[in-house]
Amino acid sequence: MSDRKPKLTRRAFTLSASLAGVAAKTGLLTASAEAATSASAQVEMSGPAPAPVRLNVNGVERALAIEPRVTLLDALRERLGLTGTKKGCDQGQCGACTVLVDGRRINSCLTLAIAAQGKAVTTIEGVAHGDQLHPVQAAFIEYDAFQCGYCTPGQIMSAVGLLAEHRALDDSAIREQMSGNICRCGAYPNIVDAVRAAGNA
Repeated sequence: MSDRKPKLTRRAFTLSASLAGVAAKTGLLTASAEAATSASAQVEMSGPAPAPVRLNVNGVERALAIEPRVTLLDALRERLGLTGTKKGCDQGQCGACTVLVDGRRINSCLTLAIAAQGKAVTTIEGVAHGDQLHPVQAAFIEYDAFQCGYCTPGQIMSAVGLLAEHRALDDSAIREQMSGNICRCGAYPNIVDAVRAAGNA
């Protein structure tokens, strides 16, 4: 029997060194992961936790617990169930989400709900008085100022706000003042007629 020691080849050396490196790295990664887990267990998560928000919507005080980043549109639709206000572009360009805040027209998709505290929010559900339609609502029906109806709540709310602003009601002025509300069906001539009629009623 030979007493000669087995020869260490380059391949064997490279393989053993690689395995040792992997083992060491795995141990370091495991230790690092355990340390991170331990640290995260000791530190409380920080972020936009729900905050108490009180909204006056259509004359009714409503209490919510929502994150500060929630828009007025999402609060109305998803938290309060007032789905008449529509979500169109969600970028403030189409006007489908128009509501009144203290009587002024705003895009509720661009307004944080928390910013509406202490103010009167009026949605399409709040413009009629019982069975008595608002003059703008009645005019929209009379002049057939809608087709699919998706933009109609925003159009009506914008028109209600426009009439409260006591602006000129000639056709070009109405078109200019209602230009923030898009009707993809193209019912603009009838919308202008309805707004003019409601303003002159």
